[in-house]
Amino acid sequence: MKGPLISIVTPTFNSEKYIKETISSIFNQTYQNWELLIIDDCSLDKTVSYIKEFSQKDKRVTLFQNEVNSGPAVSRNKGIKAATGDFLTFLDGDDIWFPSFLENSLNACQNNNYEFVFASYRRLDESLQPLLSDFIVPDKVKYQDVLKACPIPCLTAFLDIKRIGKYYMPIMNKRQDWGLWLAILKEVDFAYGIQEPLAAYRMRKDSVSRSKRKLIPYVWQIYREVENFSIIKSSYYFLHWAFNGFKKYYINR
Repeated sequence: MKGPLISIVTPTFNSEKYIKETISSIFNQTYQNWELLIIDDCSLDKTVSYIKEFSQKDKRVTLFQNEVNSGPAVSRNKGIKAATGDFLTFLDGDDIWFPSFLENSLNACQNNNYEFVFASYRRLDESLQPLLSDFIVPDKVKYQDVLKACPIPCLTAFLDIKRIGKYYMPIMNKRQDWGLWLAILKEVDFAYGIQEPLAAYRMRKDSVSRSKRKLIPYVWQIYREVENFSIIKSSYYFLHWAFNGFKKYYINR
């Protein structure tokens, strides 16, 4: 296959309802030189058997199984460590890419000499019906911007790890991807946004990310333990995060 290899990291846990759609959206990409690294976190349903239907037929799909339930940060980091590609991206076991995601993201990096890009996405319900308006990302963001709000979705982040190297997520139950973007943006000046929606984010009813109240401890952990900010500095950025989160989910609907 021509072109650089793209490593895709997919953590799963009890994703039997959605995992086939997720993997199929990868197989349907217009760009086909990829490796899919799926890390299952001790699923109790049929997730693993469904994954094996793909991995046994296509050597590009590799399944890893955690010995104990370890959480998404550990699973994603295992995938990052195993990645052999020039580029790295992430897709959770219930989300979907549109067919041109890999091609468009790769072209954005190569044509503009970008190291870090991310794309807009559609916000759908569990049945993939429109729930909120499309989330359109900004043209570009820097470290200070992402401290105040994180417009970089895990399902469309695309990294040139051949140039910038591998970074790992902080070990926490939620918002670990935010911690990763902050680490990278301390070394890379900007992450660049693609305004065209290239993915579908399934907003599940039981998702913690849909509840800003439930996210508060993890946001505070980012500021205090990951970034090691003082209480005053953490409070300053937390207020920005709360206001921007309100706009994202209640004003920009």
